[in-house]
Amino acid sequence: MNELEYKDFYDKVGKVNGWDFSKLKSTSVGVKWHFYDEVVKRCKSSDVLLDIGTGGGENVLNIARSANFLVGVDISSGMMETAQANLAKSNVSNVRFCQLPSDNLQFPAEFFDIVSCCHAPFNAKEISKVLKKGGIFLTQQVSEGDKLNLKTAFGRGQSFGEKDGTLQETYVQELIKAGFSNVQTFDENALVYYERPEDLIFLLKHTPIIPRFGEEKQDLDILKGFIEQNNTNKGICSNSKRYLIIATK
Repeated sequence: MNELEYKDFYDKVGKVNGWDFSKLKSTSVGVKWHFYDEVVKRCKSSDVLLDIGTGGGENVLNIARSANFLVGVDISSGMMETAQANLAKSNVSNVRFCQLPSDNLQFPAEFFDIVSCCHAPFNAKEISKVLKKGGIFLTQQVSEGDKLNLKTAFGRGQSFGEKDGTLQETYVQELIKAGFSNVQTFDENALVYYERPEDLIFLLKHTPIIPRFGEEKQDLDILKGFIEQNNTNKGICSNSKRYLIIATK
C-alpha cells in the first residue's frame, strides 16, 4: 500500500469500526505491558495530553480521568467521524478531537505535558515542538516481525521482508536528533491465539497486516491452509511483536 491507499483504507475502517477491536476474541501469552496503562502511570491530574493517531478515540475516552485535558488527533476523516460520535455518546467533558496530520501539529509551542502515539506514524520534531520541557513522549509501534507466520503464508504483508528493528532504530535516532533525552526502548513478542476463524478475518479486514486481503484470488485458500496449520487447542496461533519507546524532552 502506498500512502494514499493507506489513508483510503483507514477512512473506510474508521467510518465502520474506528479503532475498536473489543469484539475480537483472542488470548495473548507473554504480554509485558498495556500501552495506555503505561501512559496513565505517567499522567498527573493537572496534565494536558495529546494522543496522535487516536483513531475512533476509544482509548483516550477510557483514560480521560487521568489528565486535566486530552486532545486526540488523526489524519483520517473516517476515524474522526467515529471519534466525534463516541465523544457524543460518552459522559466525558475534558476530551476534544480534531483532524490533523502528525507532521503538522497546529498547537502552541510547549503546550502539552505528555504525548502518546499508538500504532501510528509520528514526527519527532513536531512532538518536540508541542511538548513542554521535561515532558514525556510514549509510543508503541508494530515490529517488522509481527504476524510473521501469517505474512509468510501470504507471501506479502506490512513490512514483510524488512529487517526487524529497522523502524525502531530510525525512530530512536530521530527522537535524539529532535532533542529528547533518556530514550528507552522495550520489546515484546507475545503469542496470540484467535478463538475463531471469524476473529482472524475481522483482524485482517480492519488492519493493513495483509494489504488488499480478500482481493487476491487465492487469499481465502491461503487463509484456510494457514488456519489448518496453526490451529491449536488454545486457538489459531500467530505472534504479536511490538516495541515501546519512552523519551523525555
